[in-house]
Amino acid sequence: MNIFGYITIGSMILVTILILLQTRGAGLGAGLGGGGEVNTVRRGSDRTIHYITILLVVVFALSLIMGILV
Repeated sequence: MNIFGYITIGSMILVTILILLQTRGAGLGAGLGGGGEVNTVRRGSDRTIHYITILLVVVFALSLIMGILV
């Protein structure tokens, strides 16, 4: 396995964790889309986690493509 494989696996795990941290509301129903609330403004740590998630998804996609090409 080359370096891109390790980067892909690491970014995949981190993206999964960060997506799970972004669940809004409390309880299992809210986590599965039954929360009923709509928050449109991200503030503080929510905003930071959102931007880090986007960055890690880009890293994941690029490492996946580079792993295929190399």
